[in-house]
Amino acid sequence: MREFSERLKELRKERGFTQREMAEICSIKPRSYQDYEYSKSYPTVSGLIFLADYFNVSTDYLLGRSDRREI
Repeated sequence: MREFSERLKELRKERGFTQREMAEICSIKPRSYQDYEYSKSYPTVSGLIFLADYFNVSTDYLLGRSDRREI
């Protein structure tokens, strides 16, 4: 699921946040967030929904199932 990690990184950079800042926003450890961007692990369902809501994109977009960002 490489699309997820690439899209998450792209969305983070568009907002100008560091990985550490995103970890704080998500209330997780920085290493856990880094693992999302390096395709080593993935968020829980509730974590995925949080990220989609935070970036105002659909979960399908985050997961690479759609190229449309809109919800």
